[in-house]
Amino acid sequence: MSQLLSIFVNVLTPVFTIVAVGYLAGPRLGVGGRSLSKIAYYILAPAFIFNLFSAAAISLSLAVRMSLFIIVVTSGCVLAAMLSARLMGHRGKMVSAFILLAAFGNAGNFGLPIIQFKLGEEGLLPASIYFLTLSAFGFIVGVMAAAWDRGGAKKAVWSTLTTPAIVAVLPAALVNGMDWTVPLFLDRSIDLLSAALIPVMLLTLGMQLGGIHRPRLNANVAAAGFVRLIVGPLLAIALAGVFGLSGLPRDAGIIQASMPSAVFCSLIALEYDLAPEFVTTTVLFSTLASALTLTAVLAML
Repeated sequence: MSQLLSIFVNVLTPVFTIVAVGYLAGPRLGVGGRSLSKIAYYILAPAFIFNLFSAAAISLSLAVRMSLFIIVVTSGCVLAAMLSARLMGHRGKMVSAFILLAAFGNAGNFGLPIIQFKLGEEGLLPASIYFLTLSAFGFIVGVMAAAWDRGGAKKAVWSTLTTPAIVAVLPAALVNGMDWTVPLFLDRSIDLLSAALIPVMLLTLGMQLGGIHRPRLNANVAAAGFVRLIVGPLLAIALAGVFGLSGLPRDAGIIQASMPSAVFCSLIALEYDLAPEFVTTTVLFSTLASALTLTAVLAML
């Protein structure tokens, strides 16, 4: 019990505190989460990814195994979500909404800071590999599910490939592979921007959650939340050994697989009229409930 309390207070409470600051301060200061989100998306995230990957010491085979691992785990969540929706008698848009919530975990806003606090700075590299993989996979699968009858698959793939954080991997790989030295002024500028990503993302998450109306909990919300918060980590724990993962790559992967549904799910649901009230309620519910489930997951590592 003391270990669980220590994890909750020292690992999760700092994260939820900053989210709460964003939740409370956003409307009072008249600041919208969308503006901060754009700064994080177009400026801070690419700097963070470049900063990590330009100096990364990780083998290509390990990175590929990690990516395949998290794709298989998330695919299992998608299948579980689809089955759950079907068993509950849903068809059409509700099934797609379940898939969207299962495919798009909050590996960025939530996953990166929690892994940093739990595993230290060394955990940020594997966490970022999972973050990039999950972002690409979640965006493609989520938008394809939402736009299945609108021919939106090509647009989803193109949008993913041109995501600034993913684009930043290429110059970072060149600098790393060619052993180039980044000019000191540029290196320091990138480092400062990189350091701003995590707090800005947490504040943004709080502001975005603040825009979600009072939730209406029901069996659908509970089922979708269960898939993300329970099925995800159980699959990750079971499959980590199959992919030969241990140490930091294993622990970071399990934590990322345990994340609640991302706020971005709400934006996709609104854009495609995909049961938006259900999706936004599940995002909020899974985020709050993750305080309990993540405490248990972190205690097992």
